[in-house]
Amino acid sequence: MTLKKGDKAPSFKLFNTEKKEISLEDFKGKNLIVHFFPAAFTGVCTAQMCTVRDAIGLYHNDKCDVVGISVDMPFTLGKFKEMQNLSFNLLSDFNKEASNAFDVLCASWTAMNLKGVSKRSAFVIDGNGIIQYAEVLENASDMPNFAAINETLKTLGVASSN
Repeated sequence: MTLKKGDKAPSFKLFNTEKKEISLEDFKGKNLIVHFFPAAFTGVCTAQMCTVRDAIGLYHNDKCDVVGISVDMPFTLGKFKEMQNLSFNLLSDFNKEASNAFDVLCASWTAMNLKGVSKRSAFVIDGNGIIQYAEVLENASDMPNFAAINETLKTLGVASSN
């Protein structure tokens, strides 16, 4: 089932790079941007996470937070986070539970026919757990529409309309 605006976001509980469990419920009352990405240390994935890093003031504040999720192990994500100077949580979906719940698990990754990575995707979830923006990309070389994400944040009162 493809998730869309107005759907209740699936719950998740995943380990971050510090081996602490993080759940969707931890963000109750706050808007959350969830970025799924196929694999750490790959070109477009690095660009996606660094784009988030470079706009962190918009995505990580008292009204909003952001997480990146991939099927990489927490240790791999920890090194990736350190090398890219990322100041937000990266969560390991090694068991592919969140990717399945959000319907973003890729049957095979065209890059090397690898099975079981997350499709590049972005979701904006409001403080009540309702999806306000959903984008699932079929082509791993495409980037999420950050302008559309930012516009959604404006409608939620996170960003100014200037």
